[in-house]
Amino acid sequence: MEKEKLTTSDLQSVAEGSSNGLPTEPGSTKSEGTKFGTFQGVFTPTALTILGVIMYLRGPWVVGNAGVMGAIGIITLATAITFFTALSMSSIVTNIRIKAGGAFSIISQSLGLEAGGAIGIPLYIAQAFAVAMYVFGFREGWQWLFPDHPSLLIDCCTFLFIFLIANISTDFAFKIQYAILAIIGLSIVSIALGFIENPVNTDIRWFGNYEGSPENNFSGSNFWVVFAVYFPAVTGIMAGANMSGDLDNPRRNIPRGTLAAVGLCYLVYVGMAVLVAYLATPQELLENYNILIDKAYFAPLVLMGLLGATFSSALSSLVGAPRILYALGENNILFYNKKLATVDKRGEPKFAFYFTTVIVLLSLLMRDLNAIAPLLTMFFLITYAMINVVVLIEQGLGQISFRPTLKIPILVPLLGAIGCFFVMFIINSTVGLISIALVLAMYVYLTKRKNLETSEGDTRSGMFNSLAEWSAKVVNKLPEANERAWQPNLLVPAQNVNDVIRSYKTIYNLARPKGSVKILGFAEDVRERRKMKKRLPELSNYFMEQDISSTTAMVDTADYVNGMSMAMQCLKASFFTPNTLFLSLTDEQHEDKNITVLVQKAREYGFGAYLYVPFRKIGLGLEKTINLWLDIRRVDRDLKFSVEDINLSLLTAYLLKQNWRAKLNLVVKTKRSKDQPKELGAAQEYIDKLITLARIPRDAQVHFVHGTLAETVEVVPRADLNIINLTADKIDLATIRKQSEVFETSLLYTMDSGSENALA
Repeated sequence: MEKEKLTTSDLQSVAEGSSNGLPTEPGSTKSEGTKFGTFQGVFTPTALTILGVIMYLRGPWVVGNAGVMGAIGIITLATAITFFTALSMSSIVTNIRIKAGGAFSIISQSLGLEAGGAIGIPLYIAQAFAVAMYVFGFREGWQWLFPDHPSLLIDCCTFLFIFLIANISTDFAFKIQYAILAIIGLSIVSIALGFIENPVNTDIRWFGNYEGSPENNFSGSNFWVVFAVYFPAVTGIMAGANMSGDLDNPRRNIPRGTLAAVGLCYLVYVGMAVLVAYLATPQELLENYNILIDKAYFAPLVLMGLLGATFSSALSSLVGAPRILYALGENNILFYNKKLATVDKRGEPKFAFYFTTVIVLLSLLMRDLNAIAPLLTMFFLITYAMINVVVLIEQGLGQISFRPTLKIPILVPLLGAIGCFFVMFIINSTVGLISIALVLAMYVYLTKRKNLETSEGDTRSGMFNSLAEWSAKVVNKLPEANERAWQPNLLVPAQNVNDVIRSYKTIYNLARPKGSVKILGFAEDVRERRKMKKRLPELSNYFMEQDISSTTAMVDTADYVNGMSMAMQCLKASFFTPNTLFLSLTDEQHEDKNITVLVQKAREYGFGAYLYVPFRKIGLGLEKTINLWLDIRRVDRDLKFSVEDINLSLLTAYLLKQNWRAKLNLVVKTKRSKDQPKELGAAQEYIDKLITLARIPRDAQVHFVHGTLAETVEVVPRADLNIINLTADKIDLATIRKQSEVFETSLLYTMDSGSENALA
């Protein structure tokens, strides 16, 4: 009789699928019904899912390859990885109110619904397909007894039986575990009593030679290959977390039950490794995957234990997968979310259950899932890894909100995460990369295409805020490097909403791609103030939708200029300080005095300044051509380290050229001179040097002009925007208004703060 039926890939995925055990009821807590304690609700289902099929069929083979000490090393290393994950999971559930979905709930409450969904969707798929894998495993064991029974008939009957049990109620399925756990316990006793009918083996191999397996004709193996085959045997640690809605006290039950189950199962595995070494010869351990059945005192008990392990895991997965689907629908992550999130009178997610049933039936018809079995294994491992990552982030942030009653060293989640990713690439590096890519693609999709909202916060903002605070501390210890780190962080005062709307495109073009916008609202009129409180955040959101950081605040003051002056001084004490004041010149000439004062104050407080003068008829035109006006008064300036007065002009021209993909013209104004060729030559030399040191694009065209403004405007190319340097001691808004009419285009006046350097 052919005894080898289950393949390695089957076993890996089948055992991995047990990681979620019997799941939680929908919602965070059941308001009615039976509540379970630590032993019944956590310890028993966790131990049942860990003590699975690999213990029976691959445990002896591991000892045959690695020897007793090598097998204990493999068991210890594998258990250490899942034990760290169990510690991380136990710690996090003592800090949150875990809801439906198990790992999905944990990850969502920390990293947001997008991350939770990116893990939850593959986890659901893996859980659903795992049902079919378990059914196939059950069939292989059944055919060991009845080899003539048709495979398809066994699969269909097995699944029908599982379906009927799960369809009755979750509580009924939960009670089945006692009988199965008893059978598994008796099967281990039967194996231990095998010495009654079998002589004790004295040829103990403490350190193995890694001969390989029947599949590769014993052509050789190594420690990591054997480790990869055995690792799924130690999974199944999340059964308790998924029962959280049915527990008396999840924060107490889950840590105690999970860790106790992991510890006990480790002792069982180590004991089994020593036991089989004395029960069978090394050659028998290598060649016969069913050696435990052959050597047991009562073989049918061992076979019943093997069948019970696969049957219970299939039942757990069929009950668990709909709970994950329910949680995804409840959070509007999938399609038909309202349907998926519905429950019957007993709180059972029947629609999700029947939907999962259809998927399982389709997977059963595929007949062979070996091709995707490793991928399913990776999805479970990624879930474990993310549980560790969540705790690592939460603990690393050091926020007051993370105060679990079960505290663990930060090294635990770090080693757990590293271990999970390590095992992924040990098992199959290619499939590991594919699975990670699929999860990342799902995350990007949910981030870009879904508007996911939750009534509860997560740690993402805190994570980035802590990172920013850490960066601020580091930066404060370093020498200032504002010149190299310059980017336009705009401070935009607004006395009404139209002040921002009128200049929206200009502000947007100046702030992107890496700048920021801070809008300060000033309004004396109560009605206008109420309007601005509503509209300014909306305008700020428009910037945010374009990936430009934007914030807004209302300033309660009756004196606009004084209030703005105080705001600029206060903002200098912040870390993310705006560096450039943005003002817009309107038809309200009575505001000219305020604008003049604010520009002068900006320079005094270390701010640069933009003064935007929109041309009403065409605005920014086609946004294809920019003229940068440079007034060359001293061509003998030292350009070795810096250039005076025109740094912001040069930087802005370059920025807008990039954003618009525009043509840039440098309009260089020289003095009238009798010795015109000499003057022009000196100016040309200076500009050539400036272009090189300031890294101005080589396609920029240079135009040398002299004469009045009206004369020069006539001879230079027409532009959509003219950029002109401005100095604080020479601000004449009346002249600027006239210049706008001469140019017949929008103008952007710039004033250096003293901290910019176009040559840096």
